Amino acid sequence: MPTTQELQDFSTQVRRDILRMVHAVNSGHPGGSLGCTEFFTALYQEIMEYNTDFDMDGVNEDLFFLSNGHISPVYYSVLARSGFFPVKELATFRLLNTRLQGHPTTHEGLPGIRIASGSLGQGMSVAIGAAEGKKLNKDTAIVYSLHGDGELQEGQCWEAIMYAAGKKIDNLIATVDYNGQQIDGSTNTVMPLGDLKAKFEAFGWDVLEVEKGNDIEAVIAGLKEAKSRAGKGKPVCILLHTIMGNGVDFMMHTHAWHGKAPNDDQLAIGLAQNAETLGDY
Repeated sequence: MPTTQELQDFSTQVRRDILRMVHAVNSGHPGGSLGCTEFFTALYQEIMEYNTDFDMDGVNEDLFFLSNGHISPVYYSVLARSGFFPVKELATFRLLNTRLQGHPTTHEGLPGIRIASGSLGQGMSVAIGAAEGKKLNKDTAIVYSLHGDGELQEGQCWEAIMYAAGKKIDNLIATVDYNGQQIDGSTNTVMPLGDLKAKFEAFGWDVLEVEKGNDIEAVIAGLKEAKSRAGKGKPVCILLHTIMGNGVDFMMHTHAWHGKAPNDDQLAIGLAQNAETLGDY
């Protein structure tokens, strides 16, 4: 297993990838991607059991579904640097005919991508279906998913959340990127979410909170704790408190960088705050 320093170096390089990918095409979503860097690093470098010789069935493998598909830059970077496809392909992000579309898609056959995502609110249903399929096939692997907090303003999420508990889908670990920001402002301004922990618990889920969602050791500990709670009759939710734009000081704590690309000067500042560790693409 990688050391904490190696995981931190990996995260730093992923942040560089995110900034460079979005800057190159003047398009994309850096804020949420930067905020979830430690989560993706922990998931793919420490927690999940998977095969980089990718097939869509994923039998006897842990599966991951990204519901908030607009944060594709972090997903693509971690997939590439975890061995799913060449790192140099990151340079094709959002270009014509690329496999790395702005929102993940499946028809280009990009390894690691199991669903097209970006239409918010749908990922919970898909992850539950995959988890239920594993149960029916007596496959003991775990299904992981990630959701935006603003995404939970959609009703479909809560229908699925109710279903998962009612059907005891206890091989599912759903994480909420709880940064309090969405495209139009803070979640408290757009549509207050209330007490998410109490809501998930009222719907029958086992819930844990990770207060330091950008601390790699805290994220790993939270994911390991969630994994230990799987298989006990309830789906598991992690409320992961992250900072939008984490690691780039002028992008942090604001919705302004939800879907805005840095200019040349801003890119240089962001890269200077995240020194190269593993080599750029």
